[in-house]
Amino acid sequence: MQKDEFIKIKNQYEKLIEKIISKYPERYKEFLSVSGHKLKRVYTPEDCTGIDEQNDIGFPGIYPFTRGIQPTMYRGRLWTMRQYAGFGDAEESNRRYKYLLQQGQTGLSIAFDLPTQVGYDSDNIISEGEVGKVGVAIDTLADMETLFDGIPLDKVSTSMTINATASILLAMYIVVAEKQGVPIDKIKGTIQNDILKEYIARGTYIFPPEPSMRIITDIFAYCAQNIPLWNVISISGYHIREAGSTAVQEIAFTLANGIAYVKAALDAGLEIDKFAPRLSFFFNAHNDLLEEVAKFRAARKLWAVIMKERFGAKNPKSMMLRFHTQTAGSSLTAQQPDNNIIRVTIQALAAVLGGTQSLHTNSRDEALALPSEKSARIALRTQQIIAYESGITNTIDPLAGSYCIESLTEQMVIEAKKYIEKIDKLGGMVKAIEKGYVQKEIQNSAYQYQKSVENNERIVVGVNKYAIEEDETRELLRVDPKIGEIQKEKLKKIKASRNNHKVKQTLQHIEESARNRENLMPAIISAVREYATLGEISDVLRKVFGIYEENVIL
Repeated sequence: MQKDEFIKIKNQYEKLIEKIISKYPERYKEFLSVSGHKLKRVYTPEDCTGIDEQNDIGFPGIYPFTRGIQPTMYRGRLWTMRQYAGFGDAEESNRRYKYLLQQGQTGLSIAFDLPTQVGYDSDNIISEGEVGKVGVAIDTLADMETLFDGIPLDKVSTSMTINATASILLAMYIVVAEKQGVPIDKIKGTIQNDILKEYIARGTYIFPPEPSMRIITDIFAYCAQNIPLWNVISISGYHIREAGSTAVQEIAFTLANGIAYVKAALDAGLEIDKFAPRLSFFFNAHNDLLEEVAKFRAARKLWAVIMKERFGAKNPKSMMLRFHTQTAGSSLTAQQPDNNIIRVTIQALAAVLGGTQSLHTNSRDEALALPSEKSARIALRTQQIIAYESGITNTIDPLAGSYCIESLTEQMVIEAKKYIEKIDKLGGMVKAIEKGYVQKEIQNSAYQYQKSVENNERIVVGVNKYAIEEDETRELLRVDPKIGEIQKEKLKKIKASRNNHKVKQTLQHIEESARNRENLMPAIISAVREYATLGEISDVLRKVFGIYEENVIL
């Protein structure tokens, strides 16, 4: 279409719109995305002016990977269906994992309880009332052996959502593989290992930022040498979004964290193309389908440019942003929980249309309790129906070329760059966190979103519109309150049966390695083999590194 002809038709359309709106006003004065972006009534080629089809959009599997990291994407292989699960003790969680695998899940994703996440054993007074509540309790190698009993580690890939104690849980996984006769260079999986987002949004940190970053780079170095198929970090935007950030803030702050980890690894003497291919990311899939698709595409493009131009990566795999997605827990409602099935379906569609490598779909009852077996099955079936019945896996990046999608993608790239530049000026992500900049930005966004819901400017079905009287009788999963005592008894038996002299020696070795700046992983693995507890190892590191106390940001 010639430019003059396009302008003529556009003018006709605008006159038609004025006539229609004078009789039938639109629902809102302005239409906003979930993140507050102003959305145009209609997008046209004018909104894509300046977008280079070759350099900005391109093809799947080719730099800048806007359209996906694999040339054939889901036509070759579907995403990994990795349902996050874990509760009670290792026996109970092992039964749930086996059930999910039998139902067609293709990867494991481990949820740990709060004491495990922050480095306390189940018999510590601090752990009282929290053992096994939000995930599985792991105190020693014995628990890890039970957790994977009957699950061959050369046949599954395992993701572990663990950060401050990631080195210890990875060490346990390595030793379990050894005991199963699986060479550690064959095991596949991911540890979250993203401590910066804990300071920003989640809170399960132990040590100050500097030693925490040192532990992370020790893991990078050890895995590059010994576990080449292991993803050493899952840089997480998920919790940043759950804390209330916008979609742009989610990708900007996540990639800024990624930049900090890459710099730390380079400062530790690692080579960019040796460790960068094993970096991975973890994003949230929220309700606004088109905004979320654009977000994933923008994140991929931005990371490719950052790795190539800022860090000089040469290996294309170093530039690929591989990511896991979880649907938005913060979007789920306790009211009319069956509505959550529809929310999760939309969010999962966004993740798949956005090119995710693995996906967890939340269960309908997670606003009320840990998922029941039935709810977990429905969540998994949601993924399977999208994969096998929807048809959207048959074409790669099917929304590419949409004026709306391409415009939103480029807009997010531009806005996220501004945040990253601001963080650079503050001295990098660690300094930005210490100054409270990132936390404050997220707090402001969370406040604005909540305000819009309370003012009925944003509708949440079943909450501020279409509410009903509900039957409070629901089938919810309840964690056995005796789990804490059961776990204490197991721990008591382990401490009585192990070689405590060897345990003491291995703990001393960890302390020496920490003080001498030796790589901590070999010493931690040796301690784990002797059934040293997670709490004992963490206490040694607390002694050397100290603990982090958060600055209150108002």
